[in-house]
Amino acid sequence: MFYVNARAFIERHNNDNTEIVIQNRNKKNEESLELPGGRLELFEAILDGLRREVYEETGLSVVEVGGSHKRIDTREINPYFEVECLEPYCVYQTIKGPVDSIGMYFICKAEGKFLEAGDETNNIRWETVDEIYRIMLEDPRKFSDVDRGGLKYYLKHGLESNSKMAVASHNSVSTLLSTPLDREEENVPATRLKPLGPS
Repeated sequence: MFYVNARAFIERHNNDNTEIVIQNRNKKNEESLELPGGRLELFEAILDGLRREVYEETGLSVVEVGGSHKRIDTREINPYFEVECLEPYCVYQTIKGPVDSIGMYFICKAEGKFLEAGDETNNIRWETVDEIYRIMLEDPRKFSDVDRGGLKYYLKHGLESNSKMAVASHNSVSTLLSTPLDREEENVPATRLKPLGPS
């Protein structure tokens, strides 16, 4: 079985902090912290699926998607075969596990009120990126198997020296980022996170 997912880093900037939406997955045998998002339906446009999943799980309406202005499609060329292309924030592919899936993460802004309980989700909330960092350092398995990769990418590529947000020390950053695929990050100096996505 093979799945395609669209997932969201829903951001807001509050008192010099970047916050993102996280939620608890409460499906049996899949309990974890996660980002909003889920499977695309057959022939569903990617951003349509992203907006649908975010609304079903959180009650929020996506109003801005980073990179969406670059989207193109091939409509009106061949009515029997249409394709769209756009730029996500990052892409994941499972390389081991019980289910094979590929997915796209998008940095978004959204409006509305949280649901008390969404589609197999609850405790939907804003969390600071500092707190996400702390959880990822102390117990990354609290997050869903898929979102651990997405969050690691988000945190790693948010490292910039001109940020207003203090984060972990050099040793903590190295602990999070140093995997067999990115050992060069062990010598990155202590830095700060900057707000990511559209300003």
